[in-house]
Amino acid sequence: MNLSNNKILITGGASGIGLGLTERFLKENNTLIICGRRASLLEEAKAKFPDVITKVCDLSKEEERTELYEWIKENHSDLNVLINNAGIQNWKSVTDADFYESMKSELATNIEAPLHLTSLFIQLKSLTTVMNVTSGLAFSPFAKVPVYSATKAFFRSFTISLRHLLKEKNIEVVEIIPPALNTDLGGIGLHDAHPSVSSFIESIFEQLKEGRQELTFGTSETRLNASVPELKASFEALHSN
Repeated sequence: MNLSNNKILITGGASGIGLGLTERFLKENNTLIICGRRASLLEEAKAKFPDVITKVCDLSKEEERTELYEWIKENHSDLNVLINNAGIQNWKSVTDADFYESMKSELATNIEAPLHLTSLFIQLKSLTTVMNVTSGLAFSPFAKVPVYSATKAFFRSFTISLRHLLKEKNIEVVEIIPPALNTDLGGIGLHDAHPSVSSFIESIFEQLKEGRQELTFGTSETRLNASVPELKASFEALHSN
């Protein structure tokens, strides 16, 4: 994809990886629209980056996803890049009393939302690129986040198929595959020991310049290229304690 002069929508763009992508794409002379559930975070992002366009939207709700698309179609019909970044990670066991309720929110946000948004936004004649944020856990799950891991495996599989399906429409499909990073995903402080978002963002932008469509960093690069026995060994090592 061209890295400059795009109009880009980033879901979950006010924090974590989404905010990192927002900042980096702004440096490349792009117009950024970000959406999210929390107005306060969007306001903070707007204060930091005044040129960003913000939209409050709860992507777990079908009617709000549709409203977002209609708003874009009416006000930003030249949008050409959709980045499906928003995600929820719940540290839950299947034995927890509220497991089912928490699972529903993860499925709605991590699977239903990006699939629905993709099906809507490919109707825009201007769309040239879809970027999907999956995870290194798509290859080897972490049992403490069983539903999150499963949704990312699903989303990676869908992304591979989507790349094939959209060839005839000349829409490029790029997969961003982060490892665990120092964000608040799953809860504050859980990922403090992991690499920074900024180092990850710089790495994937170098890969974008090279024309890669599967963007990795650190352990996600290792997992992308691992054999089945290596992935099994990785799972066992992760859960040895």
